[in-house]
Amino acid sequence: MEFLDPRGEPSRPIDAYTRSATLEAGQTVGLMANGFPDSVAFLEHVEKALSHELPGVSFVHHDKGNASALVPAAELDALAETCDAVVAAYGH
Repeated sequence: MEFLDPRGEPSRPIDAYTRSATLEAGQTVGLMANGFPDSVAFLEHVEKALSHELPGVSFVHHDKGNASALVPAAELDALAETCDAVVAAYGH
């Protein structure tokens, strides 16, 4: 029996990700669930993990509720105005 690796060979060199975000106490992170099952629960766990790493940072949750719909522009604008960073997550 032969096993094949379905991954292809990169056509370009892989660049290491060197940027890092720094958030300070008093700043806000938006957590946007995409509407798939468990995306809200997943982001609740993300908040717990991030709150240990980012003391004093607050979190706001947004669930677009319908995975096939776009987030309305007004809601995106509100997130941009009130959040210093946003994490978008998929669930299944």
